[in-house]
Amino acid sequence: MRRIAWQMSRRTELKLDTEAFGQSVRGVSIEWIAPLDRCRVLLIAGIHGEEPDTTVALSRAYRSVATEDISPFVGSILCANPDGAIAGTRCNANGVDLNRNFPTQNWQPESTTCRWFTEDPREDELAIKTGDAPGSEPETRALLKHIDRVRPELIIALHGPLACIDDPHSSPAGKWIAERTGLPLVSDIGYPTPGSMGTWAGEADIPLITWEFPKNSIEDLSRTQTPTIADILQGALERD
Repeated sequence: MRRIAWQMSRRTELKLDTEAFGQSVRGVSIEWIAPLDRCRVLLIAGIHGEEPDTTVALSRAYRSVATEDISPFVGSILCANPDGAIAGTRCNANGVDLNRNFPTQNWQPESTTCRWFTEDPREDELAIKTGDAPGSEPETRALLKHIDRVRPELIIALHGPLACIDDPHSSPAGKWIAERTGLPLVSDIGYPTPGSMGTWAGEADIPLITWEFPKNSIEDLSRTQTPTIADILQGALERD
């Protein structure tokens, strides 16, 4: 267990411990904030290291809620790809996109692609490795083992910057998040995602919502997205 030195409002006190459940390629601990009871909702940020806004938004949500108001059924992973976050890269230290490395039926050994900017033409796409095999990366294996251990009833993966709530089942939780954030609810993001956590969760029959932040500043996201995350931390999805 490790205690985070949280920077809080003078009006709010937060006392939370993190627990390591794995290590990155470079040996950095991958940690989570465990619920006091069983994990009904698991929030995951920072799967892509070039999306630090997801980690900041989740951290700010915690720092806006007093300890006693946090649901005992919500757990969080602040950064699933610490090496990528440190380097400012989409991939881990092996150059693998973790969100294309999950053991799915459609995992592919060939490189996938991404664009630095969503509006870039496709001919400018970058080639991104998917790993030597499904689940080849230590971060992916740690997430798989951890999810199997805690068995969340719902996973919410924070990403960006596609500005939508991707929920294949249009669940009440997905509709609620979309309504609260003003983001459109979609059943897919419009292009194949072989080896993604979302595809893996669907095959494993684990409800997963991909929350794609809009491409706004962290300051703006803290106003438009963080309040809904804070409500989830306080058990809003358990009441709805």
